[in-house]
Amino acid sequence: MATAGNLGFPRIGAGRELKWALERHWAGTATAAELEAVGRTLRQRHWTQQRDAGIQHIPVGDFSYYDQVLDTAVMVGAIPARFGWAGGRLPLEAYFAMARGGAPAPGAEPVAALEMTKWFDTNYHYLVPELVAGQAFQLTHNRLLDQYLEARALGVEGRPVLLGPVTFLLLSKVRAGAAQPLELLPTLLPVYAAILGELRAAGAAWIQIDEPCLALDLPVAALEALTRAYQELTAAVPELRLLLATYFGGLGANLGTVCELPVAGLHVDAVRAPGEVPRVLEALQDHAVLSLGLVDGRNVWRTDLPAALATLEAAEAHLGADRVQVAPSCSLLHVPLSLAAETALDPAVRSWLAFAGEKLEEVACLAQATRDRAAVEDRLAAAAAAAAQRRDSTAVHDPQVAARLAAVSPADLSRGRSHAERGPVQAAALGLPQLPTTTIGSFPQTAELRQARVRLRRGELTPEAYDTLVAEAIAAVIQFQETVGLDVLVHGEPERTDMVEFFAAQLQGFALTAGGWVQSYGSRCVRPPIIYGDVSRPRPMTVRWAEYAQSRTRRPVKGMLTGPVTILQWAFVRDDQPRATTAGQIALALRDEVADLERAGIRIIQVDEPALREGLPLRRADQPPYLRWAVDAFRLVTAGVADGTQVHTHMCYSEFNDILGAIREMDADVLAIESSRSQMELLGVFRRDGYPNAVGPGIWDIHSPRVPSTEEMTDLLERACQVLRPEQVWVNPDCGLKTRAWAEVEPALRNMVAAAREVARRRATLPV
Repeated sequence: MATAGNLGFPRIGAGRELKWALERHWAGTATAAELEAVGRTLRQRHWTQQRDAGIQHIPVGDFSYYDQVLDTAVMVGAIPARFGWAGGRLPLEAYFAMARGGAPAPGAEPVAALEMTKWFDTNYHYLVPELVAGQAFQLTHNRLLDQYLEARALGVEGRPVLLGPVTFLLLSKVRAGAAQPLELLPTLLPVYAAILGELRAAGAAWIQIDEPCLALDLPVAALEALTRAYQELTAAVPELRLLLATYFGGLGANLGTVCELPVAGLHVDAVRAPGEVPRVLEALQDHAVLSLGLVDGRNVWRTDLPAALATLEAAEAHLGADRVQVAPSCSLLHVPLSLAAETALDPAVRSWLAFAGEKLEEVACLAQATRDRAAVEDRLAAAAAAAAQRRDSTAVHDPQVAARLAAVSPADLSRGRSHAERGPVQAAALGLPQLPTTTIGSFPQTAELRQARVRLRRGELTPEAYDTLVAEAIAAVIQFQETVGLDVLVHGEPERTDMVEFFAAQLQGFALTAGGWVQSYGSRCVRPPIIYGDVSRPRPMTVRWAEYAQSRTRRPVKGMLTGPVTILQWAFVRDDQPRATTAGQIALALRDEVADLERAGIRIIQVDEPALREGLPLRRADQPPYLRWAVDAFRLVTAGVADGTQVHTHMCYSEFNDILGAIREMDADVLAIESSRSQMELLGVFRRDGYPNAVGPGIWDIHSPRVPSTEEMTDLLERACQVLRPEQVWVNPDCGLKTRAWAEVEPALRNMVAAAREVARRRATLPV
């Protein structure tokens, strides 16, 4: 009957062991051997867990110390010259320098990290491979082989997972020369063939090759590259069976090409594209196995097992039982590890959920049901009952929220006057210099403050004592910013754990988890809240501390909010209504908060939307409707303010070229963007298309421990002033400073302010 498979598993560990081991290693308190021991323990624990859950096709090679795309780049020798690689296995210091910046070897000069951006439409960040024209690839070290042999020694016959060559190239950037990444395919394929050949020689029977680019609208050149790649790879290692895996969407127009590829199996995302399954069944080659992704690997809702089983049984009837596998829709990297720690969740909400461990059980249950349905009938019935209970729950539906959203009119989405008309009013009110300096919002939190928050939750500290600590932290960060010389200040967010979780804890319709951690990049983990019902705001959320911060200074202090699309995108979202509806509900709650901030005298309000581009559908046909409701949600939050109130927004680690029109429609007075890792490359679209409002291109990469010099930041700022009018330019870091240490923040901000003043001085001396 159908067999049970998995595409990937969370890396970080139930107690975030990988995070802590990485940070100890980076701090110099743990050796490379100690870090690798933690990695080995986690891999073996997770392989055993999957085997014990009944998974027969267990992924190996999905573990990474930072990022799977970076791992692939290193394995095929795509290592830029600045990292000092001279062949052979890349040292761990150089690997982390590629990820984070810094010295690639003891005593070496620090270098800039690879560019970072979002993995398709997820909040996972990958490192962008940096190639050159005529790139020479070579196999540095077969890490997949190491992990395959490690699993076998444990008694686990794993299925190695490899990022496909076409997706790898499409995710890459050619930095020198005019070559396009796909032009490098002929020199890359022999390295892939060598990787596969070593795995087959070691006894591997199946290899999973991930080509998530198949969820995109691919040009003819990419489809031709896919055909060439898999013809050559199957010819090079003919006895090896390749499972081509695609996810995050349907195949669409790529289906015909994919189903003609000479691969032994195909995995499809039957959660994102359930309607495409019949077409795949008809087009699949006679010999090929079909892996059906019937359990959602991107969200936390329990699977409707009877409905999924019906699809699985239909596939078996069409193909034969020996040609069907069942699996999650994609890697389980994107969901938390286990529900075991969630004892404090409302029992009803908990009964609706499945994390990675529970999803493995669902996959195994579906596979078992095709052999002996009676043995799992009680589990099928329980899943159906949970789905029905969630659908009918009064905790999910609030008629007042629905009525308020239905009453929104076009007037609620417009500020009335243009930025050109609002700008002079704001300038007169704020009195800022040319090239005004600010930060994105958060500042580092001390260990004392984090411990106080834990003690507050445990009841060991009174709310009054905690508030005193928060007030002291705000006063200190205000004084620090004044001393450094920043023009527009922030309160530093000492009371906030996370930019989404903080708001979710105060809004109706959200549930928070105790251990629902998900990797965002490297050691950075987030704990996405769960949106299970209609959203509303019972009371103000940020006004008290913003008002207090403003009372400590005469300089303007920004009110700091996370935008509706980012809250939506960085949460596990209910799947029983359109995402646009949920975004509108969040926007109305935030609109009330903006009104309260303005009434409290806050004249600059920042509504961050770093996930706006991330949420863009992968297919072009689906993008205009999304951009319409996403822009409307932002405007619903911000359009009610007076002309003199300045609205900022922030976006990071995204390509904006294809959505600048939507960003313009958001009509924020100031747009702060990440741009330092790309050396201001993102500003090219502003040069090409123009942008009327103000822009703060980040000149300090805060995701790296490097402290950039004044000269380096001055150079980036000069580049920005060549593209934008100086009066448009704001000066800021790429992102919030919560992840950095004070020892890095203080010199970097001093250098940033010095750079702004130097460029302003130069501009003042230019002839008119």
